[in-house]
Amino acid sequence: MEEKKSYTNLDVWKEARILANDTYAITKEFPKDEIFGLVSQMRRCAVSIPSNIAEGCGRNHPKDSIQFFFIARGSIYELETQLYIAFDQKYIKSEVLSSSLVKIETTRKLLNGFIKYYKQLAN
Repeated sequence: MEEKKSYTNLDVWKEARILANDTYAITKEFPKDEIFGLVSQMRRCAVSIPSNIAEGCGRNHPKDSIQFFFIARGSIYELETQLYIAFDQKYIKSEVLSSSLVKIETTRKLLNGFIKYYKQLAN
């Protein structure tokens, strides 16, 4: 019996999970008055990325899956914007921003490839 591949084995999900955990670590240093503002926003959208990848993998049809992957991709862009805002507010240093942007780009490229693969399955 062939073992079904799990989303937890996917590089795109693993990278998204790293990005989410890094976001939690970064936002721990933010001012306390941001806990319900930028901290909450950044954490929610960072968690949304691997969560929507997982949910998309759990769907029965590639077209359904792709919709969740698009949501994950939107969350990547949202997190990227929020990181720039955190930098503008001087909550993070340029090194942290640069490191985070590299991880975002890696995750985005993997996700774009994953979406392209699923689009081929849908046709």
